[in-house]
Amino acid sequence: MDVEARELPKEARVELKTLSKDNADWVAQHLVMAGRLIDSDPELAHRHALSAARRAGRIGVVRETLAITAYATGDFALALRELRTYRRITGSNDQIALMVDSERGVGRPDRALELGRSVDRGALPSDVQVSLAIAMSGARLDLGQEEAALAELEIPQLDPNRAFSWSPDLFHAYAEVLEALGRDADSESWRERADRAELALEEAHADAELETVHVIEEEFELAVVMEDAEFSDEDEVEELLSAGLADDEVPVDDEEAGSDESAAEELATDEPASDEAVASGDATDGDAEEAPAGESSDQHARTDENVEDEPHDGAVSTDE
Repeated sequence: MDVEARELPKEARVELKTLSKDNADWVAQHLVMAGRLIDSDPELAHRHALSAARRAGRIGVVRETLAITAYATGDFALALRELRTYRRITGSNDQIALMVDSERGVGRPDRALELGRSVDRGALPSDVQVSLAIAMSGARLDLGQEEAALAELEIPQLDPNRAFSWSPDLFHAYAEVLEALGRDADSESWRERADRAELALEEAHADAELETVHVIEEEFELAVVMEDAEFSDEDEVEELLSAGLADDEVPVDDEEAGSDESAAEELATDEPASDEAVASGDATDGDAEEAPAGESSDQHARTDENVEDEPHDGAVSTDE
């Protein structure tokens, strides 16, 4: 299986620029593989993320990837720990919904609600606001608070006449709470709206793909002199990745090894963090002052039943 570092999104590659080029490429390849496998083989994706974290444990996108793969495998304690580390490194709240859901996963819905209320929702991008509302609603359901769960979902983004990328999940969550309240007719109506939103988004995405732009990238590599470094050559990297050996130990240059020493020790085992270990970080991490994230600006486009040439991440009409 061919894996190239350039497949990693540009913003993620920028974060890796603090590493040597060889190390950055190695880490990027593992992150690419984690992204490829997260849905089909989360365990193997998690091994790739662990391997990347051993080499670049102080890079935000690496700890974020490790958290996401841990969550996908059901290791909510590790996911919560890594998400806290990611937030400390980056100052970002864009994974707050996953943190709330991880608190639910370790059996603390009260703590999940407290965490969700600790951030300024108005400062979050719209998609994060929606994800947080869904997670908060789930915590309310865990506590048997159906009416409060419904109220958590009644946010401005709950618009049955327009479809954004987050709309199907929000509509389905609303339908599930309505069903829990015994309002079956209303629940079925919102499920139908969710289906229409999915169809409208699929059509908009298909229309957006009709026009293809070919981009040719040329990469010029400069020679990098490394002292006391032993990196596997490109063929060995591809062989390891294709074989799924993501938990390999690869020598690191002295400078990077020193900076990531604590992270490497922390990630030396796949054992989930104990509940006590997670709880011990709550006072310092969970109550830390949150840095506001940038407000996203969504491009709204309206249409009738047949979606015209809107970009797939904008709003499309779901008129009945």
